[in-house]
Parts: sequence; C-alpha cells; structure tokens
Amino acid sequence: MDQTVNFREENNMKSLFYSSVALLALTGAASAATCPAVTVSDMMGVAAGAYPQQFELDEFQSLGGCTVEFSANPDSAALNARILGNPELPSLADRLPSEPLVLAPYDSIGTYGGTLDALSNATEAGTSDFMSIRHVNLVRYSDDLATIVPNVAKSWEWNDDFTQLTFTLREGHKWSDGAPFTANDVKFWYDNLALDSNVREKPKDYVLVGGEAMDVVVVDDLNVQFNLPAPKPGLLSHFANHYAQGFQPVHFLGQFHPDITADADANAQAIGFENGYAAISAYYGNSDWMDTATPYLNSPDLLAGLPAGTVPTLESHIIIAESTEGRHLVANPYFFQVDTAGNQLPYINEQDELFVGESEVRLLKLINSEVDYKSQSLNLDYAPMLLEGQEAGDFTVELKPEIALASFAFNVTSEDLAKREVFGDLRFRQAMSVAINRDEINEVVYFGLGRGQQYTGFSPTPGFIGEEVEQSYAQFDQDMANALLDEIGMVDTNGDGTRELPNGDPLVLNLQVATQAMSIKLVELVSQNWRDVGIDSTVKEVTTDEFRSAMSANQLDVTMYAKSQPLAVILGVSELFQPPFDNYFNLRTGMLWGEYVDTDGASGVKPPQYVYDMMDDINAFQAAIVGTDESNEIGARLVKTMVDSLLFIGTVKAVAPIYHSNSLKNFTEFQTQSYAYYRTYPYRPTQWYFSE
Repeated sequence: MDQTVNFREENNMKSLFYSSVALLALTGAASAATCPAVTVSDMMGVAAGAYPQQFELDEFQSLGGCTVEFSANPDSAALNARILGNPELPSLADRLPSEPLVLAPYDSIGTYGGTLDALSNATEAGTSDFMSIRHVNLVRYSDDLATIVPNVAKSWEWNDDFTQLTFTLREGHKWSDGAPFTANDVKFWYDNLALDSNVREKPKDYVLVGGEAMDVVVVDDLNVQFNLPAPKPGLLSHFANHYAQGFQPVHFLGQFHPDITADADANAQAIGFENGYAAISAYYGNSDWMDTATPYLNSPDLLAGLPAGTVPTLESHIIIAESTEGRHLVANPYFFQVDTAGNQLPYINEQDELFVGESEVRLLKLINSEVDYKSQSLNLDYAPMLLEGQEAGDFTVELKPEIALASFAFNVTSEDLAKREVFGDLRFRQAMSVAINRDEINEVVYFGLGRGQQYTGFSPTPGFIGEEVEQSYAQFDQDMANALLDEIGMVDTNGDGTRELPNGDPLVLNLQVATQAMSIKLVELVSQNWRDVGIDSTVKEVTTDEFRSAMSANQLDVTMYAKSQPLAVILGVSELFQPPFDNYFNLRTGMLWGEYVDTDGASGVKPPQYVYDMMDDINAFQAAIVGTDESNEIGARLVKTMVDSLLFIGTVKAVAPIYHSNSLKNFTEFQTQSYAYYRTYPYRPTQWYFSE
C-alpha cells in the first residue's frame, strides 16, 4: 500500500483540470443527451475524471457529452417531516447544490429504501464504525488509501511552501435544514468552537501547527483560507481521514455563541438552558466527537421548546431519536451527492443503531443476521463462528489486515511512587517486552496469520523504519527478562513464586481489558508470560467507558488497547508523540507528563528529555515534505526514540473480520479492517443499497 502523497503537484494539477472542464461546459461542450448510468464496473465509454470513481458535474457532462437529469428519493418529504425543526421540503432543484458531487456506484445504480441495521457497544463506545457510514468532511481518501479527493469541498489549492491552504466550496450547498452552507461555517468551527476555551478546555493538536493556531480567513462565501504559522502539508490529509469535521452551522450554534450573537444567553435561556455555552454543550458536546449524546431527542417536554432535535448536518443521515438503547437516523434530504444517473444519494432511507455492551450478545446478533454491516470490535476470536455461519446467515466475512497493533503501556506516572519508580525504569519495560511470547500469541489468538513486532507508532511500516528497529526487544527471552528484573532489585522475598517491588511491597498488575480493541485471550497469554518471570497479575474484562475513564484518571498500572497510525494520518495529527501520547479514546500513558506540558509546569510531573525531543521531532516531521531525505531522517529519529523508550510494548499485528449482509449492494472489498482513514469513509457508503 503506497502511503506517499504528493500534496502540491497532484492536487494543484487536478484543480487546474477542473477549471478546464468547467470552461468546456460553459462554452457548450455538453449536449442535451441524457447521461449514461456509469458505474465503476462499467464506464460505458466515459473516460475517467480527475479523481477516481467520482466527477464534478460539469466534468461528467463534458466527458459524457450529456446532461444529467436529477431525481429525488420519493420518500424525501416523509423523511424530512421526521426531522425536528425542518421546514416543509422544497423541490430537489432547491435542495441540491448547483455543483453536486457525482459518484459512480461500484456495481449498479441503486434503489431507494430500507433501513441499515448497525451495532455498537454504547453511546460513545464502538460507534465510529457506524458514524463513518454517514460521515463527510472537506475531502476524503479514495479507496486506494493514497489519493485525496474532493467531497464537501469542490477543490483546494496549496501555496508553494504549504503555509496557505484554500478550499473552494460548492455553490448552493445547504445544511440538512435548508440553510446555506458557506465559508463562514468553516471559520465558525475553527475560531468559535475549536479554539474557544469555553467550548473546549484546550485546542486539539490537529487544529494547531507546531502548537500554534492558524488564521482562518473567509475570502467569500465559497472560498476559505487556512493560513498556517509554519508548513504542514499533512493538514489536507487530516481533513481526509479524521472524524472531526472542519465546519459547523453558524446559523444554528451561532445563535448561542456570545461572540456571534449579542442575545446568545437570552436565546439559550428561552429554550431552557442556563446560558449560550450550555446550549452549545448540549447540542455540540464538549468535544468534536460526532456521537456526543443528545438524549433530549426522546424527551417530549424538551422537544416542544427546542428549535431542532440535533445540530443540522451535512452528513448523509441525521439523528432523529436517541436513547440508552440506540439511535435512529433518516436520510438528509439536502445531501449534496448524486449518482451518475442523477439520483440524489443516499439510497438507504434510514439507519438504526443498537447498543449492546456484551461481546457474546453482539456475536450472536451477527450470526443471526440481525446486522447489515460491522467491523469495529470484531476481534479475530469471532472469525471461526462467523465464517462457519456465512452460508446459513446469508452474510459475508472477510479477513483484512489491521493497522493498529495490540499494545501495552506501564503507567510511568503512577500515583504509587514505588510503582512509578519501577515502571519508569527502562530495564523493567525491556524485561516485560521480552517476556512476551509473540509467536505463541500469533498461533493461539491469530491462528498464525500475524507477525510479532514492536510498537513504532507507524503502521503500515514506512521505508524509513528498518527491521532492526521494528523488532527491538520483541524477541521472546525469559532469561533476559529474569536477569533485568533481578538487576533492578525485584526478587521473590517470601518464596511465593512472585517478585516484589524493590522496597518489598507486593506487586499484582490489574490488567483491565476492553475487548472493543483487544482480545481477552491475548491479555490472558501476556498475563501468563509475565507470571512466568515472576510478575503477578490478574485479568478482568471491563467496558470501554470504564477503561477509558480509569486510564484518564491515572488509576491503572497497565493500559492496553490497539494502537498505531498510518503515515498519512500522522502527517496531520501529532498526538501519538506528545504526552500522554494519544487522545481519550485510545491507549495512553504518562498522564501526569501530559498535565505538566499542558500547564507549562504548573502541575503534573516533568517528563524526561527524550519526550521533549519527540515533541520537537514530530513538529519538524509534519513541516517537512514527505518522502524527502529530511523527512525520512526526522521520521527515523522519531521512531527510534519511541522504540528505545518502550513507553508502548507491541505484540502481534494480524487480520480482523469485516462482516456485511449479502443483501447490501455496492459493497466493495476493503483494504484494511481499521479505524485509520476513518473506517468505511473511503468506500462511499452513500451508494450502498439493499437488493430486497
């Protein structure tokens, strides 16, 4: 899989191509003939456009010598009536942009209707798989996972030194309530939400460049500029793969923001909130995670006074009901995509998401064909039963490579100072790494389909990471582990077969595992490996929310989860190399190091120098042009620091299942089973449909 992205040359050439195509259309190149219903499997003689599997409208009409005739979902009005706050539905011509994005379906033009049944763990656990089905952002990765293509944005352009990125939006694009979507919505998201400490305590690293804010400038309604304090070519890649959308509706949320509306507090109080920021929090949450709970959707008393059930969206579907048991969504009647026959997308009318916390129950529902698509939280443990049930259940299971690597981390800032001293000793982490029998894990947990390796941060492995680095302290060597533990003074003083801390206190590692991202069989094997060298432990399965909360509160001795990101993601997001080395939803360690950095030393624990070196290197890496000698040199140094520190201990990277109903059509083969690239987002779920 080629992860190299030539951001400037490729994307600017494609922007120029669009200009040429638009000019041809304006000069009468398109005829009055109806456009052919092109699919990826049958292009009907129409040449490929500037980007794979999609076209701009003028481009498609010019290449096909035709005119697209638009058609609406016949159920649009009925679906619109179920969206709280939406006005009566206007004609399709008044709902589509004047420049809709034209998608070529994979196999066939779809039919409207049906409900997609999905399965998640809880309100904010195991939901990204489902969210990605309706997700949109300014751009996205195509299904080759190498080419960035337009989506919400019609085009983009970099300046020569990657310090200014300009997006051009689609004329006439509308939010799900019919209000215009403009460049002001991009600036509002950035200035008034992402950077406002009343909304977020601190900005996310991906909205900063080397720790500094950008300047977002509205050129006009259709053009918005990101002016960067330093080069960051990976900013475009961030918008292509991340759940955080680069826009929010100023017409809706702005009525509650004091910097936008003088009567913000009064507007919020009129519908029962304490002030404007409370209303923003209720609607938008305190993060940019798309599935922040909105339980008032099912409260008739609250609904009567609210202007909308949830924030207007540009996504393919909008939430109309939510409870502790799940969510229900309907198709966005203003969605900006059409197929090559002119049918407004999405094809599927409704989506239903059920929350099931127990992994065994989720597996049973999959076997019983109660779900249409699932990959998140499907560990390879489930594969034998799923593969056996395919024919009877009329579903398909594919095993695809994982990008994230099941990894462990010791709490180097433990509140227990005796444990902190041991966990912070590199020799201890080296011992615990070589005590792990990765070959056994591969055979027992992954059926021999994986490969043991050390955690490097990057996956797939870019060319600047050598085999020696990837396998550092990944060998199985109990003698080395025992010698290192002896060296640091961890011995069995009472003869019970387990080692104590150097001060004589007992040590029992409480291994709390959330099976959303890690097999409990793997954790049990690692637990036994560690007991074999005298480190006692217990294994307990917990919910994902319990794990995340305890980890973030600095309460766990050991944390464990799947972890690693592709080069394309790391170019835009630096959090893997800054303490606590990831966000709330993933594997972290050194919470008090992160607190020290965030507060400029006012609280927390000062990290060692190598942590600051990594922070400097990730900023330099993101500013360099990917693939150059400079970039490769910085990347190699960055990875060596991470691997040498063993803050995270990798195990085995293998494959995992992807499940889908056979009645779900235009479902293409995925390249990976992973969160990276935002799960289904590259595979265009808006053109999925049901055959029955």
